[in-house]
Amino acid sequence: MALSRISISVAVFLAPCFASAWAQQATTVAPVTVVGAEARETTGAPGSPDATTTIDGRYLPPPPQSFKGKIELNAAQSTPAWPARVVPPEGAPNILLIMTDDVGFAAPSTFGGVIPTPALDRIAANGLRYTNFHSTSLCSPTRAALITGRNHHSVGFGVVSEAASGFPGYNSVIGKDSATIGRILLDNGYRTSWFGKDHNTPTWDVSQAGPFDQWPTGMGFEYFYGFVGGDANQWEPNLFRNTTAIYPYVGHPGWNLTTAMADDAIHWMNQLNDINPSMPFFLYYVPGGTHAPHHPTPEWIKKISDMHLFDKGWNALRDQIFANQKRLGVIPQDAKLTPWPDKLLKQWDQATDEEKKLYIRQADVYAAFLAYTDHEIGRVIQAVEDMGKLDNTLIIYISGDNGASAEGSPNGTPSEVLQFNGIELPVAEQMKFYDVWGSQYAYNHMAVPWAWAFDTPYKWTKQVPSFFGGTRQGMAISWPARIKDKGGTRWQFHHVNDVMPTILEATGIAAPVMVDGIAQKPIEGVSMVYTFDKANADAPTRHPTQYFEMLGVQGLYNDGWMLSAVPIRAPWELLGKATEDPASAFKFELYDVRHDWTQYTDVAAANPAKVREMTDLMFAEFAKYQVLPLDASVATRMVTPRPSMSAGRKVFTYSGEPISGIPRGTAPSVLNTSYTIAADIEVPQGGADGMIVTDGGRFGGYGMYLLKGKPVFLWNLLDLKRIRWEGAEALAPGKHTVEYDFKYDGLGFATLAFNNISGLGRGGTGTLKVDGKVVSTQTLEHTVPLTLPWDETFDIGSDTGTPVDDQDYRVPFNFAGKIDKLTVSIEPPRLTPADVASLKAAEAKANDAQ
Repeated sequence: MALSRISISVAVFLAPCFASAWAQQATTVAPVTVVGAEARETTGAPGSPDATTTIDGRYLPPPPQSFKGKIELNAAQSTPAWPARVVPPEGAPNILLIMTDDVGFAAPSTFGGVIPTPALDRIAANGLRYTNFHSTSLCSPTRAALITGRNHHSVGFGVVSEAASGFPGYNSVIGKDSATIGRILLDNGYRTSWFGKDHNTPTWDVSQAGPFDQWPTGMGFEYFYGFVGGDANQWEPNLFRNTTAIYPYVGHPGWNLTTAMADDAIHWMNQLNDINPSMPFFLYYVPGGTHAPHHPTPEWIKKISDMHLFDKGWNALRDQIFANQKRLGVIPQDAKLTPWPDKLLKQWDQATDEEKKLYIRQADVYAAFLAYTDHEIGRVIQAVEDMGKLDNTLIIYISGDNGASAEGSPNGTPSEVLQFNGIELPVAEQMKFYDVWGSQYAYNHMAVPWAWAFDTPYKWTKQVPSFFGGTRQGMAISWPARIKDKGGTRWQFHHVNDVMPTILEATGIAAPVMVDGIAQKPIEGVSMVYTFDKANADAPTRHPTQYFEMLGVQGLYNDGWMLSAVPIRAPWELLGKATEDPASAFKFELYDVRHDWTQYTDVAAANPAKVREMTDLMFAEFAKYQVLPLDASVATRMVTPRPSMSAGRKVFTYSGEPISGIPRGTAPSVLNTSYTIAADIEVPQGGADGMIVTDGGRFGGYGMYLLKGKPVFLWNLLDLKRIRWEGAEALAPGKHTVEYDFKYDGLGFATLAFNNISGLGRGGTGTLKVDGKVVSTQTLEHTVPLTLPWDETFDIGSDTGTPVDDQDYRVPFNFAGKIDKLTVSIEPPRLTPADVASLKAAEAKANDAQ
């Protein structure tokens, strides 16, 4: 009797909560639209294993679904029900979002360039070509805006993470109030992935200790295969699968990341397709090409070199591209080619024969890298077609995250690491690298005039946000099921922050107002879907106003007018004094870009009221979007103290357990300071070789190791010179202490507080000791001033990446003995009152001179 009453009570209590049994209904039904606050689509019988549903989407993750079955005391009398699988709205496309790196508007054939880019051509021919689309002028800021739909300062990426500072617009942390497109699509039923460059993880979060919430896998991208940082050696990259470092190149000569990541992306798509062909995907594909180092395969270098595309030089190339652009119709017929900057860059006919030989080699290798990158992108696109999914796949292919890079010096460089340390090699010295240009033995970049030419018809380059040479990117979009104006051209002004709202509208997914209980910032870009229709080919832009700011340089687009600050520092001048008052230091020019497509004619003098109006609006936008305070420094930013596992520490003690892959920002920095590195080791019977500790590699860094049993400490000074300390005898079996002590002869980073770089890169004396006995002493005239290679790491017990000296060993060069303890002690220079007085006087004198 009691059990009967309990049974009745349970049934009465549960009846209002649950629906009838799904087992009694058909297993497949037509889509049903449920009317509510947000319309939802469902398929399958409610509670069945094959049931699907869309979600409201405004609140992520969605609340748990209500149970649709029936519960009695016993399972035999109860009815099970499963939560419906979340899927996107019916007809939502797959998404393939592609963006290359450091590609100027005029580099690809699709926008008038001479470099063949058939994959980009294919998307443009099968869809639309956009001629008035803009980046932020620098890589990770553009990428932050791309994946969040907000302005780059709004999400903390006013500058690259390597130059982050402690202000909201510049801290390089994408806040939890700005969910990425990956997170939104993931919660709405997409499978999500990220391949290639991740330049949106704070530098201090990239070690094995995490945290990983700012990695791709923590930002809504379920699968990540790529590198973390501004660029990577394509032959021997700092590569990750999800958050685990991998080294697939070891033992595989000829391996190249450009091909490997295409292979991995294709595998990922095919795997999903095999599991469930109806599963929608979002693939974010961002290769390292064509950021330096330019690393195509030898086959591509030969293919492009045989075409002799650059034999007539950069001035003739500009003229050729400009004519191509008018023929293709990607610039207006009345557009003017901006003048060559004779005060900054030399004309081709002023170059010597030796210089021309080197410059042509640089351009051939760059072009080979772009053609190779586009070819591998083409393989990914073809894989989509081979799966039968091209018709309902939205492909957005953005050519470059900023203008062509001028960070290679006016003569180019065999190692970009040199340029970021303020070192420019003369052509005669660079010719020593001619035969290895583009190989694993160079970290090469091209001469600035090539970059200027690849931004034809515009002025300036990467880093410059106020002129279109820095911000205008070619873009093509295809979606055969939706876009019918195949081969069409669109002229509306748009910005990279418009991509995310475009994807959301195309998929029918709402922008969330709350994610994980955190209210979301409004989306600041606008959708470009209206441009998909031919009827809107000439419609006014829906993005009438956009500010620009990068490294203190400012600009504003508003209703067909462009206010442009004229750069004070050329983008290739990376080491020097900062402009301390960027809010008032710049001269501004004004352009009516409705009638002056290329910013050819400055009309500021004739329109002072317009200049004032635009300036006021620009600073209002700055205040609105976290742009203030303005900062025009470069070198100082690179070495600004930031949160990290090493912040404030002067002594680093390691257990001796082999560990590799500790990045900058977590490892101890020995630049511009005195320091001691001491290792307690055990040498086994028969002796030992191998790496004890290293930071850096082929293009700069140090290593302490045993070679043929002898202790060695080696400083690789940016691949220009190697200084070696070495013991005369092999270490006997047993315990030893190997110690390297360096006394720095300079004032260090402290001089930067006075806008003075005199404390950087000074010399000093290094001493190698074994068991307390000095075995070698050397004096360094100069040291590395600013940075070691950013894609190399601090390793104990082995070496990853590249060797500090290829003549001594090959990676991984595992230590054959045992490391009991490793200690790195830092002794930064301290300024005396006399030093401070001298620096203040020098700063005042420099300010007076300005």
